[in-house]
Amino acid sequence: MAESKDTFFKPEKLSPQARAEQTTSVARGILESEAAARQKKTEKLRALRLAQPAPEAPAKKTRAPKKG
Repeated sequence: MAESKDTFFKPEKLSPQARAEQTTSVARGILESEAAARQKKTEKLRALRLAQPAPEAPAKKTRAPKKG
């Protein structure tokens, strides 16, 4: 084995810029996956809504004038 325990347990120090880039790329990945899941859900719900028959408009109820 060429690797020692130091390579597994002591990662090299990253520069602040490298850490910021890593954080940014991870955050963008999460946001993109959430956006894709939201878009997929929206398309599914839209298809289900369009597959339903159009609801009939309920008859409007008229209120009796208040006596007072």
